[in-house]
Amino acid sequence: MDADLMLRPVDELAALVRSGELSARELVATSLRRIDELDPALNAFVDVDHEGALAAAEAIGPGDERPFAGVPIAIKGNRALAGMRLTHGCSLMAGFVADYDNGVVARLKAAGFVPVGTTNLPEYGIQPVTEPRAFGPTRNPWDAERTPGGSSGGSAAALAAGMVPIAHGNDGGGSIRIPAACCGLVGLKPQRGRVSTAPELGDSALVVDGVLTRTTRETAALLDVLAGYVPGDATWAPPPAEPFAASAAREPGRMRIAWTVTPPIDAEVDPRHVAAVQDAAALLADLGHDVVQADPPWRAEGLADLFGRVFGVQVALGIAYSGLIAGREPTADDMEPLSWALYALGRSIDSVAAALDAARLQALSRGLIAWIEGHDALLCPALAERPLPIGLLAGTPGDPMEAFRRAGEFTPFTPLLNATGLPGISLPLAHGDEGLPVAVQLVGTPASE
Repeated sequence: MDADLMLRPVDELAALVRSGELSARELVATSLRRIDELDPALNAFVDVDHEGALAAAEAIGPGDERPFAGVPIAIKGNRALAGMRLTHGCSLMAGFVADYDNGVVARLKAAGFVPVGTTNLPEYGIQPVTEPRAFGPTRNPWDAERTPGGSSGGSAAALAAGMVPIAHGNDGGGSIRIPAACCGLVGLKPQRGRVSTAPELGDSALVVDGVLTRTTRETAALLDVLAGYVPGDATWAPPPAEPFAASAAREPGRMRIAWTVTPPIDAEVDPRHVAAVQDAAALLADLGHDVVQADPPWRAEGLADLFGRVFGVQVALGIAYSGLIAGREPTADDMEPLSWALYALGRSIDSVAAALDAARLQALSRGLIAWIEGHDALLCPALAERPLPIGLLAGTPGDPMEAFRRAGEFTPFTPLLNATGLPGISLPLAHGDEGLPVAVQLVGTPASE
């Protein structure tokens, strides 16, 4: 019964609590028991808040009209949850306890969710695998010798294993869509600016928050919870014409869908991932949509290096922030070689060069956005490879950036969506001959989640 509860949709769980058929305490206690049983083998959580979660659940009674009152949720360890460590997967912040809730956490709590703990992520959220030196690797519930993806890998593993019925994540280069693909989950990267970056930032060029779920219906309902302007936001996405949940519940009508298996950078795509896209394209055609094979204008000389420079500046800012929290300048001994290499890269780029890199990436993005406006969606692989074996991206001591380049070959289809700001969703539409999930990705037009 415990495992079954954690596999049920979040609206159904909330309805059980609201009716009094199940108490919030029973539901949260079930999640905590599952974590105690399964997490020692998977290492999805950094901290589990048994006492705080149960106390919050005790305060929720039958009749609570909040849409998700009493439903447990995991929070990725790079968003502040009051009273819990905010680690960003790094040693410098390993002892820092947040005294406030991030805006996303506040909205989740206001909707009635009960956070049960914070989840593991790669150091500073850099890699598409979750193997931080500070907290150890998180393992994929489908195959414990493989990664659950990253950077929201702890959240994905917790959900896929049935420790929680839903989990928070965020995406700066694929960090929701990659672990969703590795773990057989639904993972939406919303439109840039859809979810506020309050209270720390006015906006973010690459990163947007969201959730990992088992169904598109739950994803849509949670986007209604998380979306919307917060005073002080520098930029924001236009509000939808109707609630996202309403859009997800009705037929979309006949859509124009392009598909491709050609990645934006040089990378070999696993035949099983190619077949999954081709099968999905055939399915969409059978459903009555207009489906055509096409080549998006997303290949450009030096694209991987350009994105790496823009990403490196963002990483350097994050590392500098951890130094402010720690009260001292970060050193190479504080972090993994790749983190230090990206920090050094970011610091080596002067302000004019950084602005020029951002402008060049925006110019490339405009071409892709203009092209995709001629369609309703683009279908492509979510990943180029199967979930990687644990340790494969550890890198070489002499050239830590080699691990960064190798990561790009694993995830060539995800980062450009962060550069463009376009919404994209990973959907688990197939299984390979190893029993591992295989996902496809749908890319939308601007603000078309």
